[in-house]
Amino acid sequence: MMRSASRRALAELRERQQAVLGDSASVASLSALAGELYSVGELLVGQPRLRRNLADPSTDAQSRVMLVNTLLSAKIGDDALKLVKAAVALRWSSPWDLTDAIESSGDDALFAAAEKEGSLATVEDELFRVERILNGAGELGGLLDEASAPTDRRAALLDGLISGKVSPITQRLLSHAIVSQRKRSITLAIDDLLERAAARQERSVARVVSATPLTDAQQRRLAASLSVMYSRNISIRTALDPAVRGGLVVRVGDEVIDGSVAARLAEARAALAS
Repeated sequence: MMRSASRRALAELRERQQAVLGDSASVASLSALAGELYSVGELLVGQPRLRRNLADPSTDAQSRVMLVNTLLSAKIGDDALKLVKAAVALRWSSPWDLTDAIESSGDDALFAAAEKEGSLATVEDELFRVERILNGAGELGGLLDEASAPTDRRAALLDGLISGKVSPITQRLLSHAIVSQRKRSITLAIDDLLERAAARQERSVARVVSATPLTDAQQRRLAASLSVMYSRNISIRTALDPAVRGGLVVRVGDEVIDGSVAARLAEARAALAS
């Protein structure tokens, strides 16, 4: 988890992103920008000394910016260079936080591309469906997270799962989550991506699992109730799981509201056994 200095730096970096990811950018340019930012993140992962130098708060911010300009000005586009310069000029709690922030900016560029082409809701829904598949198949998630397995093998496994079934932007987001050495768990990476997709639409996401499908009216009522409970706009992403038996399991961020029949039966069994 980021400490306070890095949280402030990340918030400031995301404010500065708006000028680059704004209305004038095209889907193609945003997609290219994401690739360049991912490559810078990969460079920092592989170059510990450079990573430390660019995040060293004891050095002058302008000298760090000049170092980036010298190393990268001929290798990445102007927009990517502008964002990386902005990032290294900020104060980070650790070099890894700088690296993660640059990779995160790559994700944001892809979300901006999805927003521009009108597919952000689709990307969000696809991410949620992949998350549900992985949650229901623990062995598959373990294989995708296996750090000792070659990256290309894990990437091929993911490709077999999602190729032709999700949009190109969703595929790029998930593929990066697999190949990045900073994403320790594919399910945690998807969880973070879902939160950021929702944040771009100024709301949060509730993952709702039920034994039977919810009607549109039920989803609207649940979204309204959760929005009041959390004092912010909440959208619903639903999934089916017969093991729930009845009722609902609702997750908003790290909070889980388990009102399922299965949970109540488990509580009853525990009470009888005590």
